[in-house]
Amino acid sequence: MASPFQSGHAPARARAKIAVYVPDVNLLPHAIRRLWPGYRIAVFLPNWVGDAVMATPALRAIHGHFGPASHIVGIARPTVIGALDGTRLLDEIWPFDHRSQDQSLRAKAIAERMRRRRFHLAILLIDNLRTAELASAGRARKRIGYARNGRDHLLTDPLGPPAGKEGWPRAVAVDYYLNIARALGCPPESPRMEIATRPEDDAAADRAFAELGLPGDGSVIAMNSSGAYGAAKLWPDEHFAELARRVAVELGRHSLFICGPDERGRARDISRAAGHPRVVNLADRDVSLGLTKACLRRCAALVTTDSGPRHMAAALGLPVIALFGPTAPEWTDTHCPRESWLRIQVECGPCQEKTCPLGHHRCMRDLGVDDVMRALCRTVSNKAAAR
Repeated sequence: MASPFQSGHAPARARAKIAVYVPDVNLLPHAIRRLWPGYRIAVFLPNWVGDAVMATPALRAIHGHFGPASHIVGIARPTVIGALDGTRLLDEIWPFDHRSQDQSLRAKAIAERMRRRRFHLAILLIDNLRTAELASAGRARKRIGYARNGRDHLLTDPLGPPAGKEGWPRAVAVDYYLNIARALGCPPESPRMEIATRPEDDAAADRAFAELGLPGDGSVIAMNSSGAYGAAKLWPDEHFAELARRVAVELGRHSLFICGPDERGRARDISRAAGHPRVVNLADRDVSLGLTKACLRRCAALVTTDSGPRHMAAALGLPVIALFGPTAPEWTDTHCPRESWLRIQVECGPCQEKTCPLGHHRCMRDLGVDDVMRALCRTVSNKAAAR
């Protein structure tokens, strides 16, 4: 079969100016055009929940461009799959975990599975070397992604990355992924992120709200104290507890602490420390990304660290107050007008480290409860005024 490819401290949100990289398709070594129906496409998804959500505009562009007759398979860590459940952006999702005890999830098995499917195209939305090796071992006919981390020789169509300061890309993550879609010939696509809930997720959220005594009037404040990336992202537990207590006493509202399976202990401890019956958590539930999404849909706003639920809430259109310390918010901008960034300026940040290398963690500790409470009050007032 002939190839169809052509050759060739700041409570207000203060956004830093960031140059958005837009590739010129005509300058790419191989500008890939529309495939004819029936083509099989593998998409290697980002490894983190937030990044996977930020990749949804690119997935929407790819799905729309290649059409319903093509078959698009997402390949992703098991921990991120739930973020995309309920959407129609992918026809299948294969779990891949190179460290798993389940051999069917490891690279050798995935490569064999890819070879059986005979993919015409592999799209790498993640920049690591491992996925390029896997796409090559899986014998995808065409492999497109950014030429980073020494993997140029494994890609048939390497794209020049928009290098920025100290090697970081100059593009916001949402646009970084969309650029790959544009290189494929996809027409311009909105940066609006997209997730969905399934009926079973909504039913589980309804049960959780009823059993926890939460009102169903959209007044609950969701709080997320997690940070799977590392402890440096965490706002102190005592700060969260004080904030939730003030929300209950001063605003008369309930607070719901969402959590993942590994964060149950922290959610329980914070709720207990708040010492108010209007502060509850999901720790005793069968927590999942599906339940988290459905609970967020029922809330008025989310106060969160820079972690996956932040992006899910933004994708659902929920007002978000995001607390930043070691990470740079410019890279993970959600393009959501209802999101506020809170951070303080420290001479050592943003360091991008998983734990504070200096041990003081001032970037998060010095972000005061008063600042967050003020931002939350503004957010709640603005939402009420918009009704």
